[in-house]
Amino acid sequence: MNIQHNISLKKYNTFGISVNAKRFISVTSVYQLQQLLKVEKDIFLISGGSNMLLTKDINKLVVHIDIKGISIDRENHNDIYLTVNAGENWHEFVLWCVSQNYGGIENLSLIPGNVGTCPIQNIGAYGVEVKDTITKVEAIEIETGKLVQFSNKECNFGYRNSIFKNEAKGKYVLTSVSFQLTKGNHNLNTSYGAIETELTSKNIENPSLKDISNAVIAIRESKLPDPKKIGNSGSFFKNPVISKEQFEKLQDKFPNIPSYKVSDSEVKVPAGWLIEQSGFKGKRFGEFGVHEKQALVLVNYGNATGKEIFELAQKIQKTVLDSYQISLEIEVNII
Repeated sequence: MNIQHNISLKKYNTFGISVNAKRFISVTSVYQLQQLLKVEKDIFLISGGSNMLLTKDINKLVVHIDIKGISIDRENHNDIYLTVNAGENWHEFVLWCVSQNYGGIENLSLIPGNVGTCPIQNIGAYGVEVKDTITKVEAIEIETGKLVQFSNKECNFGYRNSIFKNEAKGKYVLTSVSFQLTKGNHNLNTSYGAIETELTSKNIENPSLKDISNAVIAIRESKLPDPKKIGNSGSFFKNPVISKEQFEKLQDKFPNIPSYKVSDSEVKVPAGWLIEQSGFKGKRFGEFGVHEKQALVLVNYGNATGKEIFELAQKIQKTVLDSYQISLEIEVNII
């Protein structure tokens, strides 16, 4: 096994943070990973590097998951069942599905990262969550090296959450994800306002999967920076869910505060609005800051450290808490 030493992880994380791995290896098969786990248990996993903020050098063995491949398990008149290996790029997989007329994940276009990490935080956007198409997840148990399966139900999916962020955290390496997608009679989700507006602007009345994917890409590109140009990890904070009672009190003080109904007793408040109202949108602090078009996104303009960005996040959390009595939860993993 080709273990390298003192490797920069800058190109392996979308924030572009320059920290070093004391030891590093890239694995390309489940067998190779199982063999590695026979001798190495204390590992640090990295895949697309899209949901992490590195604040220090990594002294553990860094294992880059680069297992590729897409296979068709079975299909019928209405649906197709696919298994996709963890190292496949998520957006490229979405575009491939759209090109094959496989429906269900077109609203999740242009989300950074790889397929293997999509179940961990149950990625979602524009009215769709990946849990709605996942049938099972395969993973290797680090302690035993055994390949195990998690059904959709066993993944305990929640809002940007799953078993892999809770009781199973650090115990498994996800190696593949299986999906059930539609082949026809697609259940198109265009109800999210921005998608409808984008389609209308293009005079599209009966959108195809590609039309919806293109609309989502256009919306995201207009709001979010390209990690290849400006280091970032997408949305840094979760949208907080608060009680209806707390929201009504806030509404008395801030009449323009937006919200989305979650249940009869809870509402979701856009974190981006809270951050913008707190004066952080577009603020730059040397080599890091808050993106000018989307207050949810913290950015590295080139040579920021992870510690600097984390300290900015904490400052935002404190300001929002002091002003609105709402706790913002960080969505990105702080390492």
